[in-house]
Amino acid sequence: MEEQWDFQLLSRIADSLVAFLSEFVDDWLANDMRVAVFKILLSWLVLSLIAIHFAWKVYGNTVNDMYYRQGTGGQNGGTPDTAPHLSGWESAVGDALKTHRE
Repeated sequence: MEEQWDFQLLSRIADSLVAFLSEFVDDWLANDMRVAVFKILLSWLVLSLIAIHFAWKVYGNTVNDMYYRQGTGGQNGGTPDTAPHLSGWESAVGDALKTHRE
C-alpha cells in the first residue's frame, strides 16, 4: 500500500516538473520581456560567480592568512599571557597568581 502511495507521489512530482519545464521552454522561445530580464539576471549571476571563483583562486591564500594565524597566540592572533617556555599555570618567580575579578 505504501509503495503505491510512493509511486503516486513520484509521479505527481515528475508531472509537475515536466509541466514547469515545458512552460519555461515556451516562455523562453517566446522571447518576451520577462525572459529578457531573466536572461540578463542569470548571466549577471553566472558572471559574478565566475569572478568570485577566480578572485578566490588568486587572493584566497592571502585572505586566509589574514584571518588565521598559527602559533601560540591563538587563531585570532592574540598574544599569549605567559612566556612561551612556561606552561599556562606557571608564572615567573615572585609573581602573585592572578585571579578573576568582576
